[in-house]
Amino acid sequence: MKIDAHQHFWRFSAAAHDWITSSMVILRNDFGPSDLAPHLEKEGIGGSIAVQAAASLEENQFLLGLADTTPLILGVVGWVDLTASDREQHLERFAKHPRAVGIRHLVEDEPDEHFLDRPDFRAGVESLGSHDLVYDLLIHTRHLPVACDFVSALPDIPMVLDHLAKPPIASGDLEAWRQGIAEIARAENLSAKVSGLVTEANWQRWRPAEIRPVLDAALEAFGPSRLMLGSDWPVCLLSATYGEVFAVLERWLSELSPTEREAIEGGTAAWVYGV
Repeated sequence: MKIDAHQHFWRFSAAAHDWITSSMVILRNDFGPSDLAPHLEKEGIGGSIAVQAAASLEENQFLLGLADTTPLILGVVGWVDLTASDREQHLERFAKHPRAVGIRHLVEDEPDEHFLDRPDFRAGVESLGSHDLVYDLLIHTRHLPVACDFVSALPDIPMVLDHLAKPPIASGDLEAWRQGIAEIARAENLSAKVSGLVTEANWQRWRPAEIRPVLDAALEAFGPSRLMLGSDWPVCLLSATYGEVFAVLERWLSELSPTEREAIEGGTAAWVYGV
């Protein structure tokens, strides 16, 4: 089965989704399973991993509620305050749901550039192991040095790097990212999502040729058994349609072996998230 390992649903709220600015008009709408389903069908994708887009416990219930009635949602990556004293009760509640597969925190938005060094946060991530939950790591390229230590310090926790740490495709200056991605990939507990790349390029003028070096570097660093595809829909709509995102990925995948393709298109996601 092909799996879209990273997409979102929301009922838009300016307060809950404050990262969706006034310049992102296309995202200031509601997006649900019925909006995504035609895209999955057209691309031959059997299901998806729905990832939190707001830092709230209510978000968990919203996504798990959709999963209850939507077979296409294979798993849900939710949110819990991993620094809170009551995190265990919230993790236990979330993890009881059969579609609950992981937790994510919006580290990219934290004002503390060394947030990943916080002992209470690391303890919270470490506690995911007892709940059989994966940790989704959302960072920018500038966070890679700190993230390398973070991932290596928690070798028993399966983690997934979202959007390949957001390489600066628009600027074309990929050297620091390339070095950082090679270093962090040494941690065997870390997989990575080939997702969210078109929105790191120039939204109006990106070209597939700009994405290719990032895809090749990711493959060299992680290998096919630790890479998974994701659309980042509907966020990708800022720069490209669902079909355009997968056209770029399909062109790249066409040069790989059937075994490599199977891993990246769904096998890795199925194994890492247990779906």
